[in-house]
Amino acid sequence: MQKTARAEITPYITKDGSKIRELLHPSQHALHQQSLAEAVVAIGARTELHRHHVTEEIYHVTRGQGLMTLGGERFAIAAGDSIAIAPGTPHCVENTGSEALHILCCCAPAYAHEDTELL
Repeated sequence: MQKTARAEITPYITKDGSKIRELLHPSQHALHQQSLAEAVVAIGARTELHRHHVTEEIYHVTRGQGLMTLGGERFAIAAGDSIAIAPGTPHCVENTGSEALHILCCCAPAYAHEDTELL
């Protein structure tokens, strides 16, 4: 199947502590180079600072607001913002808002636990 429905996907917790739904991934879909997931960070929660040695990521905030740590920078993020995360760059997000923070995460190559290093 090449189409997924968010409501039918069981979330899991990644190494960085975020709740993830893998919307599209090579292990289940006709993709070879990338994956797409939705991360949800609860009110007041923060993901663990981490990096990926091989994978580059794009975060696109679809709901909520927070603070992004990206390398040596720290800046506000909100619905409609997109963030480019180069391989090897330490990063994490903190939900500073009054609702869950929802982020679409596009990874190339596809997300793998083995490529995630907690810092």
